Amino acid sequence: MQTLERSGGGMSERRRVRLRLEISREAARLFWEQGVAATSGDQIAEAVGLSTRTIWRHFRSKESCAEPIVLQAVVNLLTVLRSWPRQSSLEEHLAVELDRFRHEAPPVDLADEMLAMRMIRLADTEPALRTAWLMACDQAERAMRLIIADRLDRPADDLEVRMHAEAAAAVVRVLDEHIGATVLTGADLAELTGATAVARRYAHAIRTATGGVVGDPVA
Repeated sequence: MQTLERSGGGMSERRRVRLRLEISREAARLFWEQGVAATSGDQIAEAVGLSTRTIWRHFRSKESCAEPIVLQAVVNLLTVLRSWPRQSSLEEHLAVELDRFRHEAPPVDLADEMLAMRMIRLADTEPALRTAWLMACDQAERAMRLIIADRLDRPADDLEVRMHAEAAAAVVRVLDEHIGATVLTGADLAELTGATAVARRYAHAIRTATGGVVGDPVA
């Protein structure tokens, strides 16, 4: 078994990220079950099996514990977009990659996705959680700049690239919020059944938001 590397006697980055995600899972579960106000740092620490002091070494507040799990709502899509071949349309690439993403080993953690949806839902009424969600969306917009800059053969700080990235990230945020709310309320999700349907929905939204500039294959 491969051991985690340590740097300067401290915790490795991989282990730190993994621990933060585990803390985030338990915090999100408690926030959803009993509310943010009723959840304490001590309760989060007990749920993870750590000291409260350790929790505060990794997070600045109890609400910020939700940030890693919230980030999961955008990281999977961005992972797919970063591998978008220039010769493929957005619909084609998303359909293939989202299907593969669901069946790879190990598969995407659906429990984490559900927790992320719940935190995004809570963010409607919890300003601190809204901050975590908007921070994740800001990371998505910055990643979109690099993806779109490559498609348009322009610098990432080009004004048009930035505007298209902002528009694309905004529609992804709105769709994520819409899908999460739909799932959690038990509404009909027929329009998003299967990788092809999800790909078509996201691709159409990005095309519309960018005026058709982003979505086609490029030479």
